[in-house]
Amino acid sequence: MASIFTKIVAGEIPCYKVAEDEHHLAFLDINPNTAGHTLCIPKKETDRLMDLEAQAYSDLMNFSRKVAIALRQVVPCKRIGMSVIGLEVPHVHVHLIPLNEMSDATFQKKVTMSPEAFESLAQKIQAVF
Repeated sequence: MASIFTKIVAGEIPCYKVAEDEHHLAFLDINPNTAGHTLCIPKKETDRLMDLEAQAYSDLMNFSRKVAIALRQVVPCKRIGMSVIGLEVPHVHVHLIPLNEMSDATFQKKVTMSPEAFESLAQKIQAVF
């Protein structure tokens, strides 16, 4: 059964896309820790990070780095945190989280954003990617 992320890649479920290349997609997390919380995924569904082939792993990290650089230009923060947990969705995903304090990285504190705020932020990140 296809993961929710595979359905996003296929266009069956909408997302707030911030970046894309031939093998990867980055989109805003709809339940963000902070404004700008972004997920970077390989388009090919793979359950676990370490199951990726070495080149696919490197490519995902390089893509995530490019997205983080664009994110940092748009969202004021002290750091862009990176986390790979993978328990919620059986599809490799890298969390890029704008951080101003340690609690921003705990997945315990969430922010609420309007669809308009999501769309505006996604467009700003796309513009600098």
